[in-house]
This record gives sequence, structure tokens and C-alpha cells, in this order.
Amino acid sequence: MARGDVDVHVERGEDGTIRIAADPAPGHARTYDEAITVDSGFTRAVLDVAGAVLTWPVLGDPGPPSAEIHDEGRAQQWLWALYGERVAAAVHDRATGRPARAPVAADMTALAGSAARLGLGHWAARWWPASSMDGIPVLDPDLLGLELAALTHRCQQLFDDDGDQPDDCVAELIEEHQPALAPLIRWWRAAPRTTDTAHHVESTLRLIDDAADAAGTDTPAVRHLRRSLGQGRSATVPIDLGGLFARLDGYALSAGRPLAGGGRVIARGEGTNDWRRYPPGFVDAAENAVSWTARALGARRQIEVEVVAHSEAPAAGAPLVAEVRVNSGRPSRVPLARWEDVWTGRADADLPDGAVAPHVEVGVLLPGFGPGFGPARSGTSGEAEDRVDRDAIRALVRRRLTVAARPSPYGESPHEAPAVPFLAEVAAAAAGEDY
Repeated sequence: MARGDVDVHVERGEDGTIRIAADPAPGHARTYDEAITVDSGFTRAVLDVAGAVLTWPVLGDPGPPSAEIHDEGRAQQWLWALYGERVAAAVHDRATGRPARAPVAADMTALAGSAARLGLGHWAARWWPASSMDGIPVLDPDLLGLELAALTHRCQQLFDDDGDQPDDCVAELIEEHQPALAPLIRWWRAAPRTTDTAHHVESTLRLIDDAADAAGTDTPAVRHLRRSLGQGRSATVPIDLGGLFARLDGYALSAGRPLAGGGRVIARGEGTNDWRRYPPGFVDAAENAVSWTARALGARRQIEVEVVAHSEAPAAGAPLVAEVRVNSGRPSRVPLARWEDVWTGRADADLPDGAVAPHVEVGVLLPGFGPGFGPARSGTSGEAEDRVDRDAIRALVRRRLTVAARPSPYGESPHEAPAVPFLAEVAAAAAGEDY
């Protein structure tokens, strides 16, 4: 194999789906199903492309993606550019019924690096574990959205015009996140010309301009971008990058009230904060963000739940609930209301009398969103593994923020592209001291 090549396995399922999976170690052929199920949802980056779905592991070296190809004809437009000609030929062979003979060497192409970066950006928009308790700052969604628009335009070969790819949304991304265009232009003008960050910002702005032109987007913000790029850079007063994209974290009062307490405390503890069970921006991602107290008020028994809110959590209209299970019984739900920086709720509970404290499990969720009660990997060991994954994700983002806080090369090679901090990470790292 050439330097940088990686073995992948190309298989055809009984339903005709063609699957590509990277070989995790020499001599160990792992199937696509194994590759895609060993990681929980928040440890995989996913990209919906023409005729297929691509996935990368977020933890560790992403390498080439795994792929589930449901339309080989549409996928052929990008397979060779993403994996190289050998893999594209192997996919065609599987589609025509020829059996797999051996692993195939995939090239680490420029498109592979950009696609991995785009997938990671979508992951960050969904799973970034922002937490005031853990000291992990929020990524500005508009700044990240604009870079996703630029990356999507760079990866346009992955998409076609069939309209069934939700990740091919350049015009929508620009329209939704254009409030960040003006501060991004100010950043570009103020950054020293010789820095890699200035090159990164300028490359992003020019890709956004090209994408807007291709999509026919003509808004005041886009026209300002085009005028600015036409005028070029000019010396300006240095900017406070930490404040340029800062968001106000004021809390609007909700209809709820802080819990008043009272009665005799039977037990208290921490719940499970499973990020898969609610949308981003609802709950602080710290592991100990969910807490509960069981109280006796005369003959009544109550469960009180407190959940630390994300800085951008909605103050009203969000039916967030706590799901409570006592002594492995049937789960019940406690509605939560937002009050300043916490979600709170209480409900009567069937708590047994006796000297032994009850075993209480508490999780927070938005009904109908994500997996059901309990960890995706069942049992105590599965719950522990899920927590290990969450801790690993926190460690990953802290490392990325550390890199974002210091000057670093703007990588253009396929191997470097996913590791280069997003502009939103650079801005978050600059603002992190005050978070």
C-alpha cells in the first residue's frame, strides 16, 4: 500500500446495501455492523450524502469513513474521490454480484479530509458538551454554522440534486447563521496577515461567498461580504476575539419556582445526564448536572429533581421531564420548569417505608427524542461504558480547545484537516477565561 493508505472491507448485505468498513487492526476483519454498533450515538460523526450515509468515530483517529450505500449509482459520483479508484471499483463489483476477495486499500484523499471535518462539524453542532460546571464554553452556533456552509460547499461533490440529503443545505446554513458574517469579516480584517488563523478565516469567507453565489443567495449580509472581499483587508484596531462572538447568558424567568423543600429527607443522589435524550442547548452537559431528593411529608412521599440548565435553554414551551424509576419499578415522569439557571420539578412518588433507602434512578429527557429509559448498552457495565464515553468526549473537546487557544498550522492535508480547530472553537477558547 502507498503511504497513508488504509485497508477497508467492502461487503454486500442481503438487502443489497453495500457497506464499507475500515480494518481496525491488521488481520482483524470487522464487519460494518460491528463497526457502527460498538460506539454510542454521541461518539460517531454522521454525514448524509448522495446514495449513502458516512460515519466516523469521534474518539481516536477518524481515518476513512464507514459507509452504508443504498444507491450505488449515485454514490459512484464521489466514491473514487473519497476512497480512491480501488474502493470505487470494489463497490461496483459488489453491486454487480461479484464476491469480495480481500481488503481493499483506500486512499486518504483531500475530499476524505474535508468530509471528515464536515462530519465532525455536524457532530459538534449536536453533541458539543457545553458546561459551565465543567468549564467547557459554548460554541457560537452562527459561527459554526457558517463554517459548515463553507465546508459543505467544499464537499459539494458528495451531494446531488435529489433533495434527500439533509446535510446538503448550504443556502439554509448561510441564511440561518448570517448574523455571524459581520463579526467574522471584522475578525478577518483585524487578524495579522501572516497568521494561519487569518488564512483560515479568509478561506472560510471566500467559500461562503462562492456558495452564496452558486445558491443565488443575495441578502444584505452577503452583499456586505462581497464588498468587503472586493475592498480587501485594511489595518484596523485589534479586536477582542473573546467578546466578538460573545452571547448574553441572561436567564429569562419561567413559570416555575425554586423547590421549597420541607419534610424529612429520605434519600438524595445524582441522576444520569444522557445527552442523547434531549436536543442541544437544553441541559448543562456536566455528569453531575442532574440531582434528586426524596422527601417524606407526613404520609406523602415526593421526588424533587433539579437539573442545571444550559446557558441557552428555552425558558418556556419546552416539555422537558425527569424520568424516575424506584427500585427497578415502572418509570414515571416529572415535568420540569425553567427557573433562572435550573430546571426543577417535583411529584408524588411510591417510595417504600423502612430503614433501607430506596434505589432511585433519575434521567432527564425531552419526550419522543432519542433512546428510551436507561443506557443504550444495557446493564450496570453498559451504563459505566456510556459514562466513560462521555468523559472521553469531554477530554477530547478540552484538548481541542487547548489547541485552539494557541497558534497552530492551518492544515490542508487529508490527515490534518479534521484536527484543525473550527473557528468557533478558536473564539470559544479566547472567551473561555471568562466562562
